[in-house]
Amino acid sequence: MTQAMKQHLIDPEICIRCYTCENACPEEAIVHDDVNVVVDASKCNFCMDCISVCPTGSIDEWRVVTTPYSVDQQFGWEEMPEQADIAEAGEAEDGLEALDDAMAALLAQAHSGAGGKAKAPLSATKPTINMYTLGKPAVARVQGNYRLTDPASDADVRHIILDLGGLPFPVLEGQSIGIIAPGRDAKGQPHLPRLYSVSSPRDGERPGFLNISLTVKREPKGVCSNYVCDLAKDDEVQLTGPFGSTFLMPNDPQADMLMICTGTGSAPFRGFTMHRQRVSPGDRDRMTLVFGARRPEELPYFGPLNKIPDGFMAKHFAFSRQNGAPKQYVQDRLREESTRVADLLQNPNGYIYICGLKAMEQGVEEALRDIARGIDLNWPELRDKMRLDGRYHVETY
Repeated sequence: MTQAMKQHLIDPEICIRCYTCENACPEEAIVHDDVNVVVDASKCNFCMDCISVCPTGSIDEWRVVTTPYSVDQQFGWEEMPEQADIAEAGEAEDGLEALDDAMAALLAQAHSGAGGKAKAPLSATKPTINMYTLGKPAVARVQGNYRLTDPASDADVRHIILDLGGLPFPVLEGQSIGIIAPGRDAKGQPHLPRLYSVSSPRDGERPGFLNISLTVKREPKGVCSNYVCDLAKDDEVQLTGPFGSTFLMPNDPQADMLMICTGTGSAPFRGFTMHRQRVSPGDRDRMTLVFGARRPEELPYFGPLNKIPDGFMAKHFAFSRQNGAPKQYVQDRLREESTRVADLLQNPNGYIYICGLKAMEQGVEEALRDIARGIDLNWPELRDKMRLDGRYHVETY
């Protein structure tokens, strides 16, 4: 009698190759090649340490198999295989059910980190993914490097523009690209790419030009962030990607978007906003931004955001360390705008996007639950339905 087993896999279409899961796995069961990040079934013990750190939910894929997919097989995947019919394999049903129950309990705890498995909006443009890899990266040239935050501020956030020249690099708002820092890590291995969300629209920072912009904050011990923030005009940079197939904006002109972010989590929403302005400049009351930072001086794009007409996009800022003012976080602003948020929750064309520091997730969840309760809606049920409809998206780090 053949014994069936549950195998942990990673969805190559959704994975953004940030390698966070690989670094988090205590069993060293997660490995990568130039293209994919995969799970070695012979080492995985279902500890679930990798689940909560995944920003996309791509880590949460499972198949019941009689023969596990090998690492080499997974390296060759461009999409997940369908669940095979093994009803006649004589699997141990009770054992699988017990394993399912145990994993369900663990996944229920872990999903708060990944926001669950998202789907792209039905009207979203189909993205190109994994066009350039570790083995065959693209080479871009730095077109500009501009500081976005006040020079007196401790937060050094940069707007980086990369020129692709004649190299094709199709990227959509909400996708990410990898940057490979030169040199080697403490183990003598080449640095893995660091993922950054694209902050420009699909037709470029300047319409019709093959360029991409990024929003990067310098971290004191960040190898790649310091490398990027110190880039000078005309420096060459190695890129991988693009990555991400779910955190995409809808093309539906009736879509009503609520965008919640902190710090450099604003990057994809800058791309969203610029694309909407280019294709539908006459839009009114279709976009709402809730943006958190410690102080106005540390909020990226604060000046340009204030120039966007309020009728085109409603803007609500939350500052937690502003002199002479009480601390305020994005969840506080959501509660203050509860009427507008409640309208979106009841709108079948309403979309929610959350991007930024993982620490804000719990507060945002609680605020949305309270607002939903006030209009007699069950937030967990509504959230899960929105996720299945491609209308609820979380990418935090």
